[in-house]
Amino acid sequence: MEPVTLTTERLVLRPFEPSDAPAVHAACQEPDIPRWTSVPSPYGVADAEQFVGTIVPEGWRNDTTYDFAVVSRADGSLVGAMGLVRLGRLRTPERQAELGYWTAKEHRGRGCTVEAGRAVLRWAFRELGVERLEWHAEAGNEGSRAVARRLGFHMEGTLRAHLVRGGTRRDVWIGSLLPSDLADLAGEPGPSGARGPAARDTTPYLPYPG
Repeated sequence: MEPVTLTTERLVLRPFEPSDAPAVHAACQEPDIPRWTSVPSPYGVADAEQFVGTIVPEGWRNDTTYDFAVVSRADGSLVGAMGLVRLGRLRTPERQAELGYWTAKEHRGRGCTVEAGRAVLRWAFRELGVERLEWHAEAGNEGSRAVARRLGFHMEGTLRAHLVRGGTRRDVWIGSLLPSDLADLAGEPGPSGARGPAARDTTPYLPYPG
């Protein structure tokens, strides 16, 4: 996949660049980010440089992770990170991906993560053909769950002992979003400003009636 750039009213979502390393390092010093995500702890300058210089471009090149830097259009500051992860089933019959994100502390509470998320999920459904988008978070991560709910994810339950962190198994919350959940977006401007068609489920879905 060639890296793409998405735009919203307040934000630009673009691939990370080497010059983003200081801002990524600074953001990841806030304890909640290593607590609830998979970033290393402690998080050093070398970790940030490896992320922006190696991990991100390899993810795009190998179709394993599509990471975006979420940047303010007003002042160019780094708002956070967002991406599609676990893409091993993107081009299989499952047509599935997972949405992941973190937000710098000073930008929380402004709706920026939801705004960025809407751009990414529209791109995923309309352009990549995703038919099931998942959200996972360690049980207890209320901030991440609040964003997922505002994006329309249906909370599906708890995966017991799904995550191993620090040598301990932990429960994980899971939610999902389907293209048909976005039927109300038909004709609305997409991330680039162009008006696109509604997202559609292309594989027939037979929900269990029970």
